[in-house]
Amino acid sequence: MPGSQTRSRARDRTNVLNRPEFMSLNQPSRREHSAGEGRAGGPRRPVLRQQSQQDDTGVRGSRDPSEGPQTADGNPKEATRWPEQDCMLLNPTFRGIAINSLLAIDISLSKRLGMCVGAHGPGAPLRSMVTLLALTGHALPWIFGTLICLWRSNTLAGQEVLVNLLLALILDLMTVAGMQKLVKRRGPWDFPPGFLDCIAMDMYSFPAAHASRAAMVSKFLLNHLVLAVPLRILLYLWAFLVGVSRVLLGKHHISDVGCGFALGFLHFSLVESVWLDSTMCQTLLSIGSLQWTPLV
Repeated sequence: MPGSQTRSRARDRTNVLNRPEFMSLNQPSRREHSAGEGRAGGPRRPVLRQQSQQDDTGVRGSRDPSEGPQTADGNPKEATRWPEQDCMLLNPTFRGIAINSLLAIDISLSKRLGMCVGAHGPGAPLRSMVTLLALTGHALPWIFGTLICLWRSNTLAGQEVLVNLLLALILDLMTVAGMQKLVKRRGPWDFPPGFLDCIAMDMYSFPAAHASRAAMVSKFLLNHLVLAVPLRILLYLWAFLVGVSRVLLGKHHISDVGCGFALGFLHFSLVESVWLDSTMCQTLLSIGSLQWTPLV
């Protein structure tokens, strides 16, 4: 009857077990299905099933266990991911967003300030002067210049200052090279290091070795030399321009130069805290010149 058919259809719609996610509850179990097949099909089916199980066992045994679990199609399953990992990727923290934003701004500004990059850039006419300014903060001129001045010096006070300056330069060189090797951050334009940079172990961008050295040397000279006010201002200006020149040449980011300045002041404070007196400096000089006689 039409009324009874309509009521049965409505009952089927309202039944929860008719939903797709609950359809497996209405299906007969595999055990009952296999028992029914065994009664209807005779004794040949279990033999075939046993043979198929043996074949499947052989295939599983020959499969490489390092491939991981596989699906019914034979394709390896993907590694299970926990919901917490997905939430961490999809919902980053405020700290991560802030750090990524600052890094993006740093890279963008550093590339815009690289006006002396290449021979056809907007700052190409100033490239030679900027390169010469950056060379004044290189490690080799300062180390060799300090050695020459130490060789020509005849006063104990001058030798004391020069020996401590030489140790400060070596400390700055080794510390910056170690940090660059540890961080391995490339420059904004990812240029390969030059010949002089390879000799001074200035291979990467962070921190800026020239900025660190300029800040340390300027602070050292201002603390141990009596200079007029214009010269003191020029010394500070020189240290700042050395760091800026590396950004203009596309060698460093702005953050690399800032961290280099901070590291240079830290090196100066460390050298001042372990300052070598005149006696120790004369001992080191005698060892270096192979004229040291150990005390008996």
